[in-house]
Amino acid sequence: MEGGGSLSEIYQSARKLLLRARDGISKLERFESAAINSSSSSSSSSSSSSLGIGADSLEIAFSIKKDIAQIQSMCADMDRLWRSIASRGQHDLWRRKVEQVAAEVDFLKGSLDRLSLRQQKRMQEAKERAELIERANGESSHVLRIFDDEARAMQSARNSHMVLEEAYSTGVAILSKYSEQRERLKNAQRKALDILNTVGLSNRVLKLVERRHRVDKWIAYTGMITTVVVVYMFWRWTH
Repeated sequence: MEGGGSLSEIYQSARKLLLRARDGISKLERFESAAINSSSSSSSSSSSSSLGIGADSLEIAFSIKKDIAQIQSMCADMDRLWRSIASRGQHDLWRRKVEQVAAEVDFLKGSLDRLSLRQQKRMQEAKERAELIERANGESSHVLRIFDDEARAMQSARNSHMVLEEAYSTGVAILSKYSEQRERLKNAQRKALDILNTVGLSNRVLKLVERRHRVDKWIAYTGMITTVVVVYMFWRWTH
């Protein structure tokens, strides 16, 4: 089937990616909780791990973004495939399944966005505290460099996410155009068949009319000849 597999195969792959993305969100939430507890126990902590934005967190976040983009692309494929199912019961069943996957991936995307916003907010607050400390004793330049590096890493991850979203939007647009063109071709094919059927019926009707016209003409000629013969015989008999 189109889209890289059957509807059932795409659905199963999407469910596996959902589980992996959900597990990744749980890990990021645990990192965040640990970071909050660490920062509350040590107000002077300045390491990036205390913010929950270490290399592991960035790698997990980027992996989740890729999974979400792939699931959204699969949803576009499944949305196209379930609409072509002829059976009413199967049609409604797959529609609900695809809508559930789409709702789950939207929820995960929202959760990831909220985690990223909270991370950025903590980074900004920590950077502001470090700047205050630096102005007070001039010993926080190293801390600022750490936050600048982490900020650049987060920006790079956001840029990558934007590229993935743009690629997904382009793919969805292409699939939508392809589906529209296919429907137009089907409509044109149906109209052509209707026209051919109409033309075939019209030809049969014309042939019947022509045949009836010939029969009527022979009947008229026969009647005229018969009338002339009868009149001639009557005239001979009377004379």
